[in-house]
Amino acid sequence: MVDQVKVNLLDYKPPGSFEETRYEKLHNVILGSSAEGSIAIAHFIADLIVKKQKKKQNCILGLATGSSPLSVYKELVRLHKEEGLSFKNVISFNLDEYYPIDRDNVESYFNFMHQNLFNLVDIKPKNINIPNGEVDSDKLRASCIAYEKKIKKLGGIDLQILGIGRTGHIGFNEPGSHLNSQTRTITLDYLTRFDARSAFRGIENVPRKAITMGIKSILNAKKIILMAWGTSKADIIQKAIEGNVSDKIPTTYLQYHKNTTLVLDEEAASELTRIKSPWLVSSCEWNIANRSKAIVWLCKKTKKSILKLTDEDYNQNGMSDLLALHGPSYDLNIEMFNRMQHSISGWPGGKPNSDDTNRPERKFPEKKRIIIFSPHPDDDVISMGGTFDRLVSQGHEVHIAYQTSGNIAVSDQDALKYLEVTSDLMGDDLKHVTNNLKKSLKSLNYQKPAPRDVCNLKGSIRKRESLASARYLGVSDEQVHFMNLPFYETGTIAKNPISDKDINQTISLIESIKPHQIYAAGDLADPHGTHEVCLDIIIKSLKKLKPKAFMKDCWVWLYRGAWHEWEIHEIEMAVPMSPDQVLRKRKAIFYHQTQKDGVMFQGNDHREFWIRAEERNANTAMEYKTLGLADYAAMEAFKRYFY
Repeated sequence: MVDQVKVNLLDYKPPGSFEETRYEKLHNVILGSSAEGSIAIAHFIADLIVKKQKKKQNCILGLATGSSPLSVYKELVRLHKEEGLSFKNVISFNLDEYYPIDRDNVESYFNFMHQNLFNLVDIKPKNINIPNGEVDSDKLRASCIAYEKKIKKLGGIDLQILGIGRTGHIGFNEPGSHLNSQTRTITLDYLTRFDARSAFRGIENVPRKAITMGIKSILNAKKIILMAWGTSKADIIQKAIEGNVSDKIPTTYLQYHKNTTLVLDEEAASELTRIKSPWLVSSCEWNIANRSKAIVWLCKKTKKSILKLTDEDYNQNGMSDLLALHGPSYDLNIEMFNRMQHSISGWPGGKPNSDDTNRPERKFPEKKRIIIFSPHPDDDVISMGGTFDRLVSQGHEVHIAYQTSGNIAVSDQDALKYLEVTSDLMGDDLKHVTNNLKKSLKSLNYQKPAPRDVCNLKGSIRKRESLASARYLGVSDEQVHFMNLPFYETGTIAKNPISDKDINQTISLIESIKPHQIYAAGDLADPHGTHEVCLDIIIKSLKKLKPKAFMKDCWVWLYRGAWHEWEIHEIEMAVPMSPDQVLRKRKAIFYHQTQKDGVMFQGNDHREFWIRAEERNANTAMEYKTLGLADYAAMEAFKRYFY
C-alpha cells in the first residue's frame, strides 16, 4: 500500500551538509510536479498512520487547508478506498479557521476538511478537532486555551502539515507573529484577505479575523512537512529557506525546528541558489541551457551586454570551469549572442522565400493552419495579441479555441447591466425571459453553484466579447471555437477533474483542423489553476494524436500570460512589436470589457491585465536591448514544447 521509496524521499536531512545546499537553512526536497510531491506527502502520512496502528497508538495529525494540500487529501482518500488505509486511529487538529464563520459556510475550513477528507474516510467524528469559528466572542479566548491543552494532553502532534502564504505566513500566523505564540485569534493581513477574495466573491465577504495555532504550537510538532507549489511561491520560498529568521517572514521560524522538510515542485524551487545559479554552489553540467542561463545571469550581475563580458568576469563569478571547457569568453559570448539574435522573428508562422536554418519557425508550408488555444476568453490577446495579429496579417489560417466559457469571471453587476439593456430593447413577449434571469441573479449565493441560466448568460457575454476581439484582428466567426470544456462548467470556483470528454473534444478539434502550429498557455501561475488544467488536457490530447500522420508537421509553442513571463534564457521565439502594434493589442484586449476595472480574478497583481501585458512585453524587449541586441518597443515570448 505505502510506497516506501516515496516515504524515504521526505526523511529529514540537515541543510548545508553538502556544498550545493550551503546557502540553505531548511531541508527541502524538490520533485518534478505538485502531483508527485502531493503523492509523496500522502504516502508519508499513510506510513506514519500504519506504523502507529501496529503499535496500537493514536496518530496525531496537524492538518492544513487551502489549495496546496488538496491533492494530498485526494491521494489519502484513494489509499483508503482502494488499498484499505484506515483512519480509525487518527486524531486530527486543524491549523486554523476563519472567525466568525458558520460551519456550514462553503468557505469554512470545517466544511473544507469534511468535503475533501473527513467525509470520505473512516476517521471517528469525535477525533476531529477544528478551531471553533462559531464560538461567542466572550468565550473565544477560553476556546483557544482549551484547544492548546487538548493537543498537549494527547502528547503533541506527531506530524504537522503546512502550506505557505504569499506573506510567508504559516497557518494564519501573519508577519509580526511572536515565536512563543500559541492558539489565538489574529487579525488577518490585507494581502491574506485579498488573496481569499475570489473564493468569498469579494474582499468585503472575507472575515477580518481568524483562529490559528501559534508558532510555538507548530514548532512543538515532532515532524513538520511544508508544501509549496508553483511559480507564485518561488520568491517567498527562497526567502524562507535562504534568509535569516525574522518575524517578518514567519516561515523562517521553522529553521529552529530539527525535523522540518519542505516539499517543493520545480517552479516553487526556481529561485533557490542551487537551481537558479547552480554554478555558485557546485560543479555544473554545462549544456546549452545552463550556459544560456549562466551568461544571462552574468550580464545582469556585471551590468554588461553579452559581447562585453571578459574572461575576468567569468572567473570572478564562479564560472571558471565554463571558461575552461567552452571558452574563451569571446567564443561563449558570440555563441550566446547568435542564439538570442536568432530567437527574434517578426514572422512567427515562418518567413517565405528565406533561409530558415536559424529561424525559430519553418518557412514551409508558407500558409499554415494554426490553432491558438486560450484557457479563458481573453488569454489569447492578453498573452500573444501582437503575434495573433501578425499571423493573421501574414495570411495564415488562424483558428481560436476558447477552452472554457470563463463565466464565473463575469460579475453579477455586469451581467445585470447587459440584461437591462436587453430588456429595454425586447418586446413584451420576451421580457419574461429577462425577468426570470434577473430573479436568478438576485437570488445568487456564492456558497452554492450558480444556476445554469446565469452561467449561460455570463458565458454568452464573454463569448460576444471574444468574437468582437477576434473580428477586430481579422478572424472570421467560423474560425472561432467555443469549446466550453466540461471540467469548468460547475457554476463554482471549484472545478471537476479532467475527464475523457475534455480530452476527446480537444482531439476532435485538432483532428478537424490538422494544424501546422498550436499555441497554448504555458503559464502555470494563474491563481485559479485553470491554465494548468487546460495545458494538461492539450498535452494528453497530443500524446494520443502523436501517431497520426498530420502531427509530424505540427509544432507546439507555449506562451505565458498575465501572471509571469519566460525567463530570458528560456525564450526560443521572440516576436517584436512596434508602438502601433502595441496599441492594436491594447484595443483587442479592451473588447473584453467585463475583464477591466476591478476584474474578479486579478490574482496578486492589482494592475489591469492590459497594463500587465504591456509592461511585461516592454520589459522583455528591454532585457534583449540590455543584453546588446535590437531595441524594440515590446516583445512577446514563446518556448517550443516537444510532445
